[in-house]
Formats: sequence, structure tokens, C-alpha cells
Amino acid sequence: MQSIAAVREAKAAKINEARALLNTENLSAEGKAAFDKLKADITALETDEARAQFLADAERRAVGERVSGEPAGLGDLEKRVSLLRVVQAAVEGRSLDGAEREYSQELERRSGRKAQGTFVPLAALEKRTNLTTTAGDLVPTDHRGDLYVGALRNSLVVRGLGVRTLTGLRGNLEVPKFGTGTSAAWVNENEAIPDSDMTFASITMTPRHVGAISSWSRQLAMQSDPSIEQLLRDDLAYVIGAAVDSAILTGDGVKEPLGILGRTASNGDVQTASIPATWADVLDIEQQLAAVNVVPNAWYTSPAVLTGLRKVLKAPTAGSDYIATAGRIGEIPAYTSNAAPASTAVLGDWSQVLFASWSGIDLLLNPYETEAYKRGNVLVRAILTCDVGIRHEQAFVVAS
Repeated sequence: MQSIAAVREAKAAKINEARALLNTENLSAEGKAAFDKLKADITALETDEARAQFLADAERRAVGERVSGEPAGLGDLEKRVSLLRVVQAAVEGRSLDGAEREYSQELERRSGRKAQGTFVPLAALEKRTNLTTTAGDLVPTDHRGDLYVGALRNSLVVRGLGVRTLTGLRGNLEVPKFGTGTSAAWVNENEAIPDSDMTFASITMTPRHVGAISSWSRQLAMQSDPSIEQLLRDDLAYVIGAAVDSAILTGDGVKEPLGILGRTASNGDVQTASIPATWADVLDIEQQLAAVNVVPNAWYTSPAVLTGLRKVLKAPTAGSDYIATAGRIGEIPAYTSNAAPASTAVLGDWSQVLFASWSGIDLLLNPYETEAYKRGNVLVRAILTCDVGIRHEQAFVVAS
């Protein structure tokens, strides 16, 4: 089959011939026959063009949606990246290959900077292994790595409340934001309509860096048990994820991003209230958001605050419901973590939070650090470059 460019060129030539025939004032019988033939040829070429276009699209999909040798999407790659294979390659002193290498190279191209180690996606830290059972009666001892007992850690839920994530960034990020708008006014006959201008603001986000270093034993890094992959993910997900969760809520705006709680008073327009003690208080907080046209999607607080609200009835009458349940405050979903600030509850539309990432997690392994070398361990350093912005501060009420 001809290339799509050749087919289109041939079709254009046939169209020009047909146009020339139609420009003749008196089309003869031979001319009419020639035109009908050109019409059939053009129709056939259009069919060939559709086939060629289909094959071109199929070929691009077959090689990972590459156009001119550049990957178009990262979704499939992110699912195939394994932290364990990254660690094993470093320990064995060999180069990365497969999805890990392709993902890291694509992140370098998009971000415009070279990874100090290897880029891995945030999604790789959020995978969960399924707990499965086997016919253990047939085996004397069954190693259940999938039931590994990890540490009791705070839940990391803030990024899962609907925060908008922006990835593949290069320079500083500026998001335009509406300020004030045109206003209408009633006027008398022949009275001039007063001027009013639209104004705009912007949300500026700049790269900030969060990192952690941990030491893993060589044996752990070399284990092929799938549960070890989950163990490595859990460790990195917690240390980096906990820092990001905390920054979204309580970041001080110095080294950390400026979080929601820091945007009250002079730093922003986040609304404030007291922790609700009655059902009327809950409704008043919801009304604060309704007054600025915000529909909240979740509460976020500590287990202690939620437990306290679960003890309070909506009304002192028989059969009254409680203010809160295990998963709701009023009619709105509630999420808890001991990582939440004490005696604080935040209600808002969490899709108003912007989480910007200038790279994946940059993973660098060092098996030669003095103490780690003596023990046969490997130091793993993870760094994430990111920032947090709020589209509308008024979309949140901080009750404390």
C-alpha cells in the first residue's frame, strides 16, 4: 500500500484534473466520461487514504503511541514500573532496562533535566498488593510475604480527597485567576453608564524539594518475593507521602509549600470557625461555604475530633441521630488521620487544591556510603520536586 502522503498527493492531482474539466464551458460526451472516471478514482483514493490513516494510527499505538520516536503517554508505563527492579539494578551494578528505563528517560525529556538517579512515578508508591490464599494444607511451611506486618502509621488521605495533580512541568507555574468582573448599573435617560473593568490575579507555584534517605539491607533489595516490592513502596510512600500530606494542610510557606491552614488572616482568605459542638454549628459551617457558592466534598480531621462529634445528638429528643458517624459529619463524608492537626477540622472542596510536580520521585542508590558499605547495605535517597497552590481559598473552612 502507498504511504498516506502519496495517496493524498494522487488524490489532489485527480481533483485538479476534475476541476479543469468542469471549467470547460461545454462538456463533451468524452469529457463527461473522463469526469466520471476521475470521480471514481477520487472515491477510491479516499478509501485508500482512510485505510492508510487507520494503519498509521494502529502502528503508533502498537509502539506505545510514539510519534517521531517520542512516547505520547505515561499511563501504561507507570503501571509497569517496579521499584524493586530499580533497586536490584543498582545493587547489581547494571543499567536499567524495560519500563523503568523508558519512564525515567521520558520524564527527563519532559522536565528538561537529568535525573541524578532514576525517576519513578508517584503512582508506583500507591500500588497495593492483593491478599490471596493458597492450598496451604499441601505444604509443610508456607511463607506468606503478602501478609507482611508493617508499622502502625498515620493514614495518608489528603491527596486522595480530590486534589488536582499537575505533572510534567518545566519552569515556574502561573495559573491565571479571576479577580473582579464587570458590573451592571441602572441609569436614567441620557445618563452615562459607569465604567467597570475586569481584573485578574494569578496563582504562582515554584519548585520545592522534599526528600528522605533510608538504609536497606542487600538481602532485602535482592529478594524476588513480590511482597518485598510492596515493602519498599510502603516505606517510600509513607515518608514522601506524609510530607506532602502535611504540606497541603500545614505547610509554612518557607521551605515547605504554603498549606491551607497558613492561608488565613493576612496570608489568604481561608474561612475560619470553631469546632462544632452542636448540629446548628455544623450547619453554620456548611452555610459559610454555601454563601460563597462552594459545594464541599469532604471533612478532614483527627479521629479524636470525629469521635467527639459521634457522641453528640442532633437534638435532645428521643430517636435523634448523632451529628457524626464513622464516615460522615452530617451528610458530608469525613476522613480522619492522626496526622491531622489536633483539635482541628477542615471542610471544603478539595478539588480546589493544586498539587504541582516537576518530576517523578528521583530515586538514587548509594551502596558505597561508609556505614552502609560495612554492613552490606544500600542507602536509598528519594527526592520529589513539587508545590501546592489553592485555586480559591474561600472554598475551605478551618474549624479549630
